[in-house]
Amino acid sequence: MIARIAENAFKKISRSVPKFRGDLRAHELGLVRRAASTLVRPPSSDDAELVSLFDQPQTGQKTSPLFVTGIFQHPQLTTPAAFSALADSTLVRAQLLTERILRARESRSELFKVIKNLDRLSDLLCGVIDLAELLRNAHPDAQWVDCATESYEKLCEFMNVLNTHVGLYEVLHTVLHDSEIVKSLSQEALQTALIFWHDFEKSAINFPPEQRERFVSLSSEILSVGHEFVTEASAPRPPVKIKPSELEGLKDQGMGARLQRQAFFTQKDLLVYPGSHQAYMIMRAAPDEEPRRKVYMAGHTSSAEQIDRLERLLNARAQLSRLVGWNSYAGMTLSDKMAKTPENVNHFLSTFLDRTTLVASNALHTLSLRKQAHLKSANLPIIQAWDRDYYCPPEPPAPPVPLPPLSLGRVFMGLSRLFKHLYGITLRPVDVAVSEVWHSDVHKLEVVDEDRGVVGWIYADLFARSGKSRGAAHYTVRCSRRTDDDDEAGDLQIPGTDEFVGPSIEFEAIKRHRLRGEHGEFQLPLVVLLCDFVPPSAARGPTILEWYEVQTLFHEMGHAMHSMIGRTEYHNVAGTRCATDFVELPSILMEHFLNSPKVLSLFDTDGSSIINQTGNHHEDPCRYIDTHNHILLSLLDQVYHSPSVLEPGFDSTTALASLYNTRGLIPHAPGTSFQTQFGHLFGYGATYYSYHFDRAIASHVWRKIFSADPLNRELGEKYKQEVLKYGGGRDPWLMLSALLDAPELEVGDAEAMREVGRWRMEDGVVPERH
Repeated sequence: MIARIAENAFKKISRSVPKFRGDLRAHELGLVRRAASTLVRPPSSDDAELVSLFDQPQTGQKTSPLFVTGIFQHPQLTTPAAFSALADSTLVRAQLLTERILRARESRSELFKVIKNLDRLSDLLCGVIDLAELLRNAHPDAQWVDCATESYEKLCEFMNVLNTHVGLYEVLHTVLHDSEIVKSLSQEALQTALIFWHDFEKSAINFPPEQRERFVSLSSEILSVGHEFVTEASAPRPPVKIKPSELEGLKDQGMGARLQRQAFFTQKDLLVYPGSHQAYMIMRAAPDEEPRRKVYMAGHTSSAEQIDRLERLLNARAQLSRLVGWNSYAGMTLSDKMAKTPENVNHFLSTFLDRTTLVASNALHTLSLRKQAHLKSANLPIIQAWDRDYYCPPEPPAPPVPLPPLSLGRVFMGLSRLFKHLYGITLRPVDVAVSEVWHSDVHKLEVVDEDRGVVGWIYADLFARSGKSRGAAHYTVRCSRRTDDDDEAGDLQIPGTDEFVGPSIEFEAIKRHRLRGEHGEFQLPLVVLLCDFVPPSAARGPTILEWYEVQTLFHEMGHAMHSMIGRTEYHNVAGTRCATDFVELPSILMEHFLNSPKVLSLFDTDGSSIINQTGNHHEDPCRYIDTHNHILLSLLDQVYHSPSVLEPGFDSTTALASLYNTRGLIPHAPGTSFQTQFGHLFGYGATYYSYHFDRAIASHVWRKIFSADPLNRELGEKYKQEVLKYGGGRDPWLMLSALLDAPELEVGDAEAMREVGRWRMEDGVVPERH
């Protein structure tokens, strides 16, 4: 498509590329090889400032009263009205640039600029749309939120017109069928052109008007029904009645004891809502099987309307894929991913499932023995879905060695020191100007490369507050691209429009920079990290992170570094704009560094005691049961987006039960229909396997490359040069093959997918982070 409006949700389009090598390897470019260093370097003054910034905010980052600007140092963005004016100005410029592209066949020189101008058009729109998406999720002022939402919808509407614009498609067709032009394209330019081409092809662009209208109608239906499905997926389920007698013997002495007292004094049934703290407690602590069964059934039952909504979504997707010539929605969606075909996805998942089944079965046998002892049964009982948490309560993640309390500032110090060791990159706190950020909690960090200077910025909005969205997210507000060859002088101009295009021109001009040692002018990346950590206070002191929060921060910073290092000349392949089934690799790999005591020592100014710690982390065998279940969900996603959806009598509940009863370890509970709560079926339709795929790859990269020497600069440089720097500008299989010195992976065929399925996923299933 012309723009990636789902960038911040990491719904990327994959960048499959023809067998064209393009850029040379680092050693072929004659880059100086830095000596590997495993010594832990001492903290710098910038590292100390990071600790002060996040742990002592009253003495950390300051606002400069002498420098007044707008959001992200755009002088005009000081009011909501100014943002609306920017959106209107951007729309006018986008229309003029679109017209320039449409006239390209009138001049051969213009045809050579089509790919660049398409990428400019994408960046022009995304620059405002992505900023609007951030502001409507993070800004505390309702007027800003309203203006951002209105601007977002206005520009997305225009983008949808471009996505099915026959004229743009025809111009691109001319370019890609001109051998002289194609030969002149760099690897990144060709990759960008193919992205546009594949997206147009998926949009019924070359179909007769009636079929295009049908495509638009089905697309609108998918969007509408999909949003309803996601809303309903997280909607509260009706409560279940639990008898006082069913609470006897609760193992929980906190909430469980309170519920028992309540039941004793009232002698009335308790209403327990699925998903509530009471429900979780009962699933973990009730010796009697009946209340656990009741809670499970209530939480996994759907109404006929909810099931019908999901099946309408699946049916519309299947019809759309058939309309544009594909056998299934999965086939259409996967055609430009690493997996390429549904068959290849199933090769990976089946191999992965087989590997996991043995250890998961052993864990399940342990649970059966525990249940047998609990029931004093002569025979080994079957583990039901409501037994898992009782006989093997989920354990919170824990560090691999004992650690002192980790403050937010010390974790950021550790991150900066890690990046220094691996990439020669550090994080440097800087003051913000008045109105540069949307809340006083937001801190600004420069990302500094030892050779090129400042290469981007990270704005950290890390503390919970009223009205702010929950969870963690990485927003790419601005992507890298080269700007000195934009040829803006060739853009169309209409008399009387200067005042309208002015705000957009000013907005774009601020984003241009020159890097030390690099030719040309670049738009540098800018990302925002959103988290909901407990804020520091005078009474509580600095923010102390739980271990899962440290993992979350490392994960999101993995995305951020991908954006910073993946500085490409084309916006559409910069940083995290890569294949859906590859984009999580850098973020998941970052989590693996937390397995190393040497890396953990970077959290302290003198980490020698941590390096020498003996591990205290034991493996939870029940996590393999969870891994096995998540693989089944990935297989279910494939079934739901296969040709079977259009068969007469298709029933999503029957398909779910059949899969779990034939390939699962725990039988499907008759009467349940969990699929209506599987919200990822909308956002990750046919690609839910991606997270497991990238987790398997990340585990393998960690073992083969980094585990023995995680601070080795040469290894970090190899990863940087073979993977991170390309963003989405190179076939991921070629990147992976070069990194692992595994030429057999280059083709990315069915055997390559099976090979990834054989790789050990060391850390099991963790809550998904994006």
